[in-house]
Amino acid sequence: MIVHYIIYFLVLFISMLIYFRIAQHYDIVDYPVNRSSHDLPTIRGGGIIFTISGLLWFWHSGFASPYAITGLLLISLISFMDDIRSLSGSVRIIVHFVSIALLLSDFFYPIHWYLILASFVLIVAWINAFNFMDGINGITAFYTLVSLGSISLLNNASRLLSPFFGQDFPENWESFLPGSLVGIIFLGVAVFAFFNARKKARTFAGDVGSVSMAFLLSWMMLSLMESTHSPFWVLFFSVYGIDALLTILIRIKRKENIFIPHRLHLYQLLANEKKWPHLKVAFIYAFIQLLINLTTIILYFKGHLNWPTFISIISLMITGYLAVRQRIVLSQV
Repeated sequence: MIVHYIIYFLVLFISMLIYFRIAQHYDIVDYPVNRSSHDLPTIRGGGIIFTISGLLWFWHSGFASPYAITGLLLISLISFMDDIRSLSGSVRIIVHFVSIALLLSDFFYPIHWYLILASFVLIVAWINAFNFMDGINGITAFYTLVSLGSISLLNNASRLLSPFFGQDFPENWESFLPGSLVGIIFLGVAVFAFFNARKKARTFAGDVGSVSMAFLLSWMMLSLMESTHSPFWVLFFSVYGIDALLTILIRIKRKENIFIPHRLHLYQLLANEKKWPHLKVAFIYAFIQLLINLTTIILYFKGHLNWPTFISIISLMITGYLAVRQRIVLSQV
């Protein structure tokens, strides 16, 4: 198994280098503009390695989960096309809905229509939030590594966590994902991090990267929720979710057009206005999410993860977020 992963890592690394050559030839490059957080031309779309990782797993698994992989391919293709040349929003949303429908076809059958609708809304919101948050070096790589690591920990909980929780650990706990899926995607993110998580990034994820990774994480989250019958695992995505949602609400309050690009997310204020190093900001976001994830896991296995606890955690995070944001705004006055 270790040999397989070494080979897969090399395949993914070489695939990234090949993509660099292609991107340079066809000028798939981000050039700095006023709202950019970078000052040098940088290859766009390096996150295509996430989709390649998914395809590599598809081959490795003997072509398992064809509907989910087809959805991944469709949503990655339309996102990559948008990276190259801006597409109509209606075209993108139609493809997104088709892709999500393919993903959901593997879950919740039979299911009430309102749960299907709720799943659509939440996945669309998560994909957009993840895309919004991909704005500085390292943030997508670090945050995704934390997410994958947390999901992998739960997927192997019978072996890794049962000794710590003893009698509190449920006897019927089972893995909810093929272990190789998380492992191979993790390798793809590690390759991307090598080229992105640096002071002068060699590549950005692009829409193809952020959208495809959000889709993959949605797949894993749905699997976890279906297995545990618990919605509270969305706390694993709460740091991104809170920054994205509250920034939208703040812009609406200011009567701004929320569809126009901006630099008002908290991570952007820290990186651009406060001049914090990108990797420092990215690490802080990932570290806070890691603490939330570990707290969520402990509360779940101790039997304390319920609606009052969930609401309390979200409330504390929102309060902290607003306090930090207000402090930054006041320091600029």
